[in-house]
Amino acid sequence: MHLIDLTHTFTDEMPVYPGDPLPKLEQITNLEKDGYNDHELTSVMHVGTHMDAPLHMIKDGKTMNQIPVDHFFGKGVLLDARGKEKIEPELLTGRTIELGSIVLIYTGFGTRYRDASYYEKNPNVTEEFAEAMVKAKVKIVGMDILGPDAPPFPTHKILLGKGVLIIENLTNLEKLLDIPQFEVIALPMKLQSDAAWVRVVARY
Repeated sequence: MHLIDLTHTFTDEMPVYPGDPLPKLEQITNLEKDGYNDHELTSVMHVGTHMDAPLHMIKDGKTMNQIPVDHFFGKGVLLDARGKEKIEPELLTGRTIELGSIVLIYTGFGTRYRDASYYEKNPNVTEEFAEAMVKAKVKIVGMDILGPDAPPFPTHKILLGKGVLIIENLTNLEKLLDIPQFEVIALPMKLQSDAAWVRVVARY
């Protein structure tokens, strides 16, 4: 069995969505003075590798703690979208998307994660692609970009409105290019909130 970590390390130097406050992760006790180490985290949910729950965009939608745990495991499908400005249904041509799959979109933008260009001209996931994901009844759509769309967030609303969760800011997707079959395990923190940080692993 092999595992690939698809998660960015959480630090207080991570990029954030334009306008959001920076995360703050600081040590508040230490062994020498207090006899133990402890850290304090102050952050919005939508930073780093994280998962959106329906409540993020849907009135009265489910919070992360209300999602059944079996929703976080599934057969992985990698879509190579490098060089694409739009993520469209044509990417699915010739692909079989099984019920309950977890679809990962590899754009290559993950390599720009700590660069200002990460927020510039990143690919847009179209509404038509989102509808195709809903029709295929996938569990999750993940991507190596900061999000699938821009205000007023139609793609978010299509996916989350039908219970398809979204993972943003993935990394290491290039390591899956030559792996024909893999499983995705994406375990978010059990928070009563509209999103949660998530540890995402591919297993093959």
